[in-house]
Amino acid sequence: MSFWDLLVLAVGLSMDAMAVSICKGLALRKPTLSETVLVGVWFGAFQAGMPVLGYFLGSVFSEMIRSVDHWIAFVLLAYIGANMIRESFEKDKEADNDLGVRKMFLLAVATSIDALAVGVTLAFLEVNIWLSALLIGIVTFTLSAIGVRFGSRLGEKYGQGAERTGGIILILLGLRILLEHLGILTF
Repeated sequence: MSFWDLLVLAVGLSMDAMAVSICKGLALRKPTLSETVLVGVWFGAFQAGMPVLGYFLGSVFSEMIRSVDHWIAFVLLAYIGANMIRESFEKDKEADNDLGVRKMFLLAVATSIDALAVGVTLAFLEVNIWLSALLIGIVTFTLSAIGVRFGSRLGEKYGQGAERTGGIILILLGLRILLEHLGILTF
């Protein structure tokens, strides 16, 4: 994977965290700088840490399934993307101003489960996990902070659109990986 592929992946993964951050911004009304940074750190740290965990879990099994790794990457990314799109249509998303440890931990885990699965995929693709995790964390921190700051201005409808966009990006990235490994695309 190239740096640009990783950047696109990072943006796609960060969309669900950004959508939740927008909702947090709506609930906080006028978020302070410390509230903005806090939300960004929670989401950025978990989005960076989960791929590392997934990578090491995937590394254990990569030799056994190398011949089908591109299919696994495609299925995982397509599933995650489709799930993000499906979730974007749910009407009962919770938007509250609670930034306590328990609430933020649960939100950070919930929005980074897909990053765990992506980490498994990255192990199959033999990418530099530390650069990938750093990039994913920085992008997620940045987009989450932006989401909080401008949540009240952007409105709730853009949060759902951001999550849908992230899902589409992950599906397209999975399709690209599959088509490259099958020799249909060459980039």
